[in-house]
Amino acid sequence: MSNAIKNIIFIGITVCCLAPLANAQSGGAYYTVRDLESWSSLELKYKYSKKLSLYFEEQLRLKDNASIVDQYFSELGFSYKLNKHYTFGFAGRWLSNNDTKGNIQGYENHFRWNTDLSYKHKLDEFSFKYRVRYQSKNELGISSDQGDLLNNTVRFKFGADYNIKKWKLDPEFSTEIFNRLQPSDGFDKLRFTIGTSYNTKNIGEFGAFYRMEQDLIGLYPKTTNIIGLKYGYTIKRKNNEQ
Repeated sequence: MSNAIKNIIFIGITVCCLAPLANAQSGGAYYTVRDLESWSSLELKYKYSKKLSLYFEEQLRLKDNASIVDQYFSELGFSYKLNKHYTFGFAGRWLSNNDTKGNIQGYENHFRWNTDLSYKHKLDEFSFKYRVRYQSKNELGISSDQGDLLNNTVRFKFGADYNIKKWKLDPEFSTEIFNRLQPSDGFDKLRFTIGTSYNTKNIGEFGAFYRMEQDLIGLYPKTTNIIGLKYGYTIKRKNNEQ
């Protein structure tokens, strides 16, 4: 079982690495329909109690065959366990987006906030997770009269982890669909992810994943292959029995 999952991860990453940037042409304009991105993140988590955790994350994303910066952001948030199965979360994200195709190119500053409700349960060696997220994003320093529009989205995510005995790199799978409410209404993006993580006692947790994002709307829907690397470190408050 473990060898099969290793092969799946290897094949997914190989396909992702070999996927070149592709463009479609309409008249004199070119549209990117396939791309390779890389996402890397660092996270510091503070576990205040068994129910409440705070975290701070820095992330960098590269686009155009992972050759130039797409965006980087800082995120601050918390999660609170309501009971054994349900968890509530909230976060704020400060983003710098690199606009390389607009009329005025350069970095744009955005702010996004989101709130989550998650549910999880176990079945034999599987752990199943379900999450509903509402998020809202807008550009900073730009008024609605100047063209700033709220981007509101509801996201539905399903994930599963499989616990393999005597192997620390347990596989993780998830799929997520995005339903954009503003500026237009409808399901606009689908995301598939496969990955794994390795947790060390004193150093922290290292993770890697392959992700595919598929646009669902537009004349030239884009397919994005993503390679991700992440690192997280958790600090536990002493006597956090609350």
